[in-house]
Amino acid sequence: MNFGQWILVSFILFGVFIGVLVFVCVKQEVNLVSVNYYQEELVHSQKMNQVANTHDLASVPIITTSGDQLEVRFAQFNQLEKGELKLTRPSDSKLDQRFDLQLNSGETQQFTLSKWEHGLYRASMKWNMNGKEYFFEKLIVI
Repeated sequence: MNFGQWILVSFILFGVFIGVLVFVCVKQEVNLVSVNYYQEELVHSQKMNQVANTHDLASVPIITTSGDQLEVRFAQFNQLEKGELKLTRPSDSKLDQRFDLQLNSGETQQFTLSKWEHGLYRASMKWNMNGKEYFFEKLIVI
């Protein structure tokens, strides 16, 4: 082969490489942290106020896991007006779960996790109490 043929072969191989690269990139699944990411960012200051309200509390929630159970300990469950706990997996939105928090006299609530795989999860707890909104978030690694 002479020099001109090597240039032609290198251009063809480069074109095939770029084609394969584009094909692989287009087939990649892209998971967003939230489907409504942009709408949630618009209310960011409201969320920061909720976090500040949580920091003003005497005790913050404690979220732990054991086996297929998620446990939330919070001394003020008896003052809760309404609340929810979201468990999100940043790498796979199919594993996200949502639980309603119940008003009760105890300090502990347990939730059974139906879909549970090892990895990083984000536990986000949002609740209303005494006319104020609160937000608490914790990363959990299993």
